[in-house]
Amino acid sequence: MTSDPMDDQTHLDADLDGEDVPDLDDGDADAQPSGSGAIRKPGPGLYIVATPIGNAGDISLRALDILRGVDAIACEDTRVTAKLLRRYGIRTRMVPYHDHNAARMRPVLLDRIAGGQAIALVSDAGTPLVSDPGFKLVREARDRGLGLTHLPGANAAVTALVLSGLPSDRFLFGGFLPAKSAARRSELEMFRALPATLIFYESAQRLAEMLADVAAALGAREVAVARELTKLFEEVRRGTAADLAHHYTQSGPPKGEVVVVVGPPAADAAAADAADMDSLLRQALSGGMSVRDAAAHVATITGQPRKQVYARALQLGTGGHGAGP
Repeated sequence: MTSDPMDDQTHLDADLDGEDVPDLDDGDADAQPSGSGAIRKPGPGLYIVATPIGNAGDISLRALDILRGVDAIACEDTRVTAKLLRRYGIRTRMVPYHDHNAARMRPVLLDRIAGGQAIALVSDAGTPLVSDPGFKLVREARDRGLGLTHLPGANAAVTALVLSGLPSDRFLFGGFLPAKSAARRSELEMFRALPATLIFYESAQRLAEMLADVAAALGAREVAVARELTKLFEEVRRGTAADLAHHYTQSGPPKGEVVVVVGPPAADAAAADAADMDSLLRQALSGGMSVRDAAAHVATITGQPRKQVYARALQLGTGGHGAGP
């Protein structure tokens, strides 16, 4: 993928295919628009800057100051970031930093920071490192003892959690689940007993299938599907996973970016699951099965993780604590 030429408001040091390593010393010293006031250059370091997830107004004044003042902005896609910079009259030069050029660009950026430059890192939308490139750059900057600063801001996962109306005191961000149904169900089953709200990103095209797998693996949980967050047609649809799977099967994939929020298991449901598992394990063990075979048998029936069932089978099979009725 190659970037389109930009107008004279932006300075690209390389296209997205990265034929040449950008020279971060190039660029106009007077690139800032006149009348913008004094621009304060931040100290050397890597500045991880959250950008809007939809509404361009959702960026902090501090973030704008940093983006104006740094020596360069490392972008997931310079074309996307250019739109935001144009809106606020920012003409700091950009360099592409994404999965395809990261291995080559990372040492260049780190060496520039070590040499006294200030570099900002942004993703296409939201908080960098949350399902976006940047983790290795931050880790290596940390390991080299370079300055690290995070400028917090918009994040789709937290926004969806807040709007879902589901418990927010304990939650787990699961990113993107596997694309294949079998692998997706297997991963979901690992979260089955977790007493927390689950948050996932999902492709609109796979949404109905994903929700059907949530229903199969996690049961009748409360679910919220949030899309187009902070935009004009923002929508949060709530219901059970099965009901929502049916809805999107009938209506087709929705438009926009999608976040799926899955409520935690009900306390009584978790207790019932544990009691059922113990009952089934006792039956299997009393029937002459080995601990390993009993665990495999009950894990298949209940869908519970095998390691968890095996640990409980060991307790019951050896008369350990908790083996009573």
